[in-house]
Order: sequence, then C-alpha cells, then structure tokens
Amino acid sequence: MAYAIARLKKLKRGNISGSASHTARERETPNADPTQKNIRFIGSLNPEERLEDLVLAKIGDSEQKRKIRTDAVYCVELLLSASPSYFRPNCPTQAGYYEPQKLDEWLEATHQWLADEYGNRIVRAELHLDEATPHIHAYFVPLDDEGQLRCNHFFDGRQKIHEFQDSYYQTMRLIGLERGIRGSKAQHQDIKDFYRIVEEGRDLEVDELSAAQLKAKAADRDRANQRKQEMEATAKALSLENDQLRRRIEQLEQDNQSIKKVTEWSTDLALDDVAWELGLWRKGNEWVGGNHIINIDASQFTDFSNGSSLGGNSAIDLVKHVNQCNQTTAIAWLGERFGEVGAKRAAIAHAQKVAADIIQTQPVPQFTPPIEDKANWSGVEHYLTQKRGIPSDCVQMLHNQGLVYADSKANVVFVMRDLNGKTKGAFLEGAVNNFSGYELGTVRRDSWFYFTLGKKPNEQTSTVVLSFSPIDAISVAMLEYQVKGIPENRTVYMAADDTSNLPVERLRNVAHVQVAFSQPTVARAVKELLPHSTQLKCESRDWNTQLINFSHQLQQRYSQQKHEELEL
Repeated sequence: MAYAIARLKKLKRGNISGSASHTARERETPNADPTQKNIRFIGSLNPEERLEDLVLAKIGDSEQKRKIRTDAVYCVELLLSASPSYFRPNCPTQAGYYEPQKLDEWLEATHQWLADEYGNRIVRAELHLDEATPHIHAYFVPLDDEGQLRCNHFFDGRQKIHEFQDSYYQTMRLIGLERGIRGSKAQHQDIKDFYRIVEEGRDLEVDELSAAQLKAKAADRDRANQRKQEMEATAKALSLENDQLRRRIEQLEQDNQSIKKVTEWSTDLALDDVAWELGLWRKGNEWVGGNHIINIDASQFTDFSNGSSLGGNSAIDLVKHVNQCNQTTAIAWLGERFGEVGAKRAAIAHAQKVAADIIQTQPVPQFTPPIEDKANWSGVEHYLTQKRGIPSDCVQMLHNQGLVYADSKANVVFVMRDLNGKTKGAFLEGAVNNFSGYELGTVRRDSWFYFTLGKKPNEQTSTVVLSFSPIDAISVAMLEYQVKGIPENRTVYMAADDTSNLPVERLRNVAHVQVAFSQPTVARAVKELLPHSTQLKCESRDWNTQLINFSHQLQQRYSQQKHEELEL
C-alpha cells in the first residue's frame, strides 16, 4: 500500500537561510544526483532572491498588532511526498526512478491542495527529483485571516497536526494514496543525521559470510518482513475503524443537537397554556368564557358555542378565534404573553402545518418547454454545424429525437429530461447572440440534457460520460465517434454543470463513468462522489474547441490526399 506523506518543520528567523540553502541546493547534498534538475513551481526563479526576504515581505504586507518575539516561528517548511511504491509500483526499490504520469498526477493534486489550503501564503515550493523519491518542500508563512503572524493558529498541538495531515490525505486519496496510521509512534530520522550516516558509511566493507549464514539471515529477514506487514495491516485496519467510529460519534452528536433544536423550534405552544392566557377558565374538560365553549385535544381545538363547531390546529388559530384578530395581531399578542421565542415557535409550527396542507392539496406546477418555431430551425442548424462544428447527421439525429430544436427567438433549445425520459427543463443557447441559460421553471435537480449512442441500444447502460454543457456533451461524443466510430456498448452522454445535481445513486451502479469537465475543481468533486470514475483530458480550452480543431485537421488531411491523387 502507498501512503501520502505530510510533515512539517517550524522555522525561526535564524533557521530560514539554512533550510533554503538545502532545498535550493546551494550546498552539497550527499545523496542528491547533480544531473537531475529540481523544479520550483511556486515563487520566482531568480537565484538572487532570498527566502528570508520573501518571508519578511509577506509578514510586512499587514501591520502586526503585536511585536514579534525573537523566538517566533516565521515560516513553516512543509515536506510532502508519497511512498516509493506509488511513484514506481513495479520497482519500489529503484531509487531515483519514477513513472512520469504518476508524478504529474501527484504534483498537480499537491499544487492544487497548497493553493486551496494556503493560497498566496506559500511563498516558495520546489519539487525535488534528485533524491531517491520525488518530494516537495513548500514554505508557508503562518498568517491568519487578519494578516497576523500566528503559527499556533495552524499547528498548535497534536490535534491540529492531525488536521493538517488529514487535509492533505483527503486530496491525495483521490489519486489512490492512503493515510498513515493516526497517532503512529514511528520516529522519522532527521535529514541531517541521514546525510551524516551516508557520509560515514561510504568506505565500509561488507563482512564475509558463508552461504549458509547468508541464507539464514535472508530467511530471518523474510520472516521479519512478513510479520511487519501483518502488524502494519492490522494496525491500519484498527486505525481506520477508530477513525470511522470517531467520525460517527461526532456526526451523531451534531445530529442530536440539530434534532433537539429542530424539535424545540417546530413544537407549538400548548393550547391549554394559550387558553389560560386568553382569560378562559377550565370547566371540566372544556375552556369557557366570553361566549366560548372550547374543547382542546392536544393540538386541535373546537368551539361548540352557539351550536357551531369552529376550530383550528395551532396556537395562532386559537388566538385569532378568541380575540377576533388577524394573524399579525395574533403573533404580536403571543410575543407579549410568551416572549419572542414563544411567538416564533408558534409561527413556525403554524407555517409548517399550512405548508403541509398546501403540499398535500395543491397541484404541482408542471414545466412548460419553449414553443418550437420551425421557421428558425435552418438558422439554428447552421449555427450548430458551421460555428460549433457538429456533424449535420448528429444534429439531425438529435432534432428527430426531439432533444434539440429552435424557439421563437432563434435560440437552440436543449431539452432536459429526468432519468425516465420526462421533459422537466431546457437549456437555451443563442444562435444569433451570446445568450445562454436555463428556461424558467427548469427542474435542475432532476433533469439533464442527455442522449445515447451504441450498437446495442436496448442493453443496460455500461458507460456514462459527464460534461459541463450540452455543447460539450455533443462534442465529446463526436470526437469519440470520429476516432472510434459508434460505441460497442450503450453509452450515455450527459451534461451537468454542478455536482449538486448529479444522479449519484444511479451513476454508482454504472460500470464506467468518464468525467469530461475541464475545470479541475469540478473534476475532483466528481471523483470524490464517484471514486470509480476516470477523467478525460481535454487538449484545448473546451471540448467544442477541440472538436473544431480536430475537424479542421481531418479536412486538411482529406484535401491533401485529394491533391496527391490528382497529381498522380
């Protein structure tokens, strides 16, 4: 198993230059390969720029309200890496080697984590490739939201260190790394001691051992390694179980508090208490006074005076009935008698009952799609084929299926449906202007623009490709079609511009989910919701641009081929 590695070292002002000398390779590093170049991906490449000056300048951006102590932490060095088995899974012992794709994925994820977590407070970050395993040294100036130097705010105590490591792990797990055991007692050797041992051991010779002795030592080593792996697996399982239990307890405590508050605020005032405040008095099982004979049964009341049977089901209804007032006056009266909290409780309970009655009795408004204007279809078709580069056969197919048409304003209407095929919305894109947006009334949480391709249209969906917009969804489909032809298995191309409206439960049951979002943050959010998903990499600014460029290349290739045939 490969682990995410996150360590830190607090630097006082006097330690900054020494740390910078090591990471910038300004002094000899015994186990570093001088032929390999390290990469500074945050900060200036100017060799004359001193790390200490960067740190002091960042601190000086805001006036410090307190004098900085001489022993204060000015900077925190973050060491970020992963187990060798992540970078080189087939040969973890081959120091210095790494698979480029693995390195790129880890570097991109770590760079984004640094930006999301610390922003411009990271004044320098370098990727080291000249040692056994790739790793990053990043320098963080611990300024709080008000610009004050406060290292303790970020890294004071074991709990905050765990939070720092948890934060890094939450990002790294998306690329397949695991978290180390929480609270591990493992001792990490100081880098200076490691280099000293390397220097001292250069001239040592291996003792002469017989073949039998070597075999015995190898057997001992194998047994020790096996036991170590078993203990590590057991400890890892216990650690994960403890983490899950801890999170479950925290969640239950939060849920308990939330339920308690909701219950308290949604419970109406006792009608007996309200009747007493209204000046009624109890006579047997009834409340009487002012020509009222009121029977109260829990949250219901009925007035039997004058042979009638008027009633209600809330404190506000009772006050309105007895005092012959409107709802505003009734709430004000309750506020005077039961205080602001009591009046709010009564108002919330009354509103919930009214809302429940409306939901149960009133018809739900249905979405009305834009009216089709066939006279504008030729202009919309021209826009899709000529400006957007979508093959005319595809446009005609979607039009025949009723998924794309023109409205009275010459907008392209992309029909949005629920997973049962019912129309519940529409996305509009102007063919003669830059307008784009949803038709009013669109049910965005339960409808999407999607279509299906595949040689076996009646089989179960095996692949879903998620894109940001209808144009992107069509473009991805056409790019795949031009390269591979019609998909062998049933493939759904779906547009969803927000992770909050993804049909996650249905997508979890689809074998292959491909993410074609060009925005890295959205792609990572989808990966978190759907860990089995894979990302498609766009080579242009968006998928439609890539489709247009690819179509131009095909046309040029075709023209060149025709020209060569004519010459023959």
